Amino acid sequence: MKKLTVFTPTYNRAYCLVHCYESLKRQTSKDFIWFIIDDGSTDNTHELVASWQAENEILIRYHHQENQGMHGAHNTAYQMINTELNVCIDSDDYMPDNAVEQINTFWEKHGNDRVSGIIGLDAFTDGRIVGSRMPEELASSTLFELYSKHRVTGDKKLVYRTELTRSYPYPIFENEKYVGLAYKYYKLDQQYEMLLMNEVLCCVEYLPDGSSMNMFKQYRKNPKGFAFYRKELMKLPYASLLFKFRQSIHYVSSSMTSGNRRFMQETPAKVLTFLAIPLGIILYWYMIRKTRIS
Repeated sequence: MKKLTVFTPTYNRAYCLVHCYESLKRQTSKDFIWFIIDDGSTDNTHELVASWQAENEILIRYHHQENQGMHGAHNTAYQMINTELNVCIDSDDYMPDNAVEQINTFWEKHGNDRVSGIIGLDAFTDGRIVGSRMPEELASSTLFELYSKHRVTGDKKLVYRTELTRSYPYPIFENEKYVGLAYKYYKLDQQYEMLLMNEVLCCVEYLPDGSSMNMFKQYRKNPKGFAFYRKELMKLPYASLLFKFRQSIHYVSSSMTSGNRRFMQETPAKVLTFLAIPLGIILYWYMIRKTRIS
């Protein structure tokens, strides 16, 4: 039984998926499964993956579904993965040659059922660490406190215990394709810390058609998903008032975008949301001016 699943949600990314595949073929440990969730691709992703499966260099699982967006692909992955651990490597990213070995060795030495998984580092393709390293003296932390208390910056690579990631599925909103993935992570934060591993587990390249490069357009196209995400962040028991006020501003803006006139009744933080209305209106109009729906 393999210990780790590396899962990759993909949508019309056949042109760059090969870099991820080549990095997985180079892994010093083959104790993993590569699970590709094809989120409704219309390019040659299926044929490409079939050719890689025929090569039999690594164990590859493939699942095709109707397009649901990144969070929908994550829902599918977490329901179908049957290994102890999982890590998401996006279609435009790849893993250093020893990443799988490092994850498995680290977990064998330090892993336990009192933590939800491991936080590792992302690096750019030129070797620079994305954001900052994590405090060397710190063995574990919640993801939220890592950023808010310990002032760590930049994206990090998250390796989770699979049995936990089946909890808190992302909601699917009709005609929308986005819900913030951190919703699940912050929910798990309320129960578990994560082990910290100051090693690069993923090399990232932010392509022009990647979700991180199109966030403002996502914001306008998926207002219900964003409003849900902001409401959930306002509920976090360990978050500061300033953090919750910022979420309230975005919640007001997204509610205006979706035409939800009941946003004051639905908010979990009525006073903060009321105070956030002027700034939420400003953000809404700024977003409208800066984006165009194609």
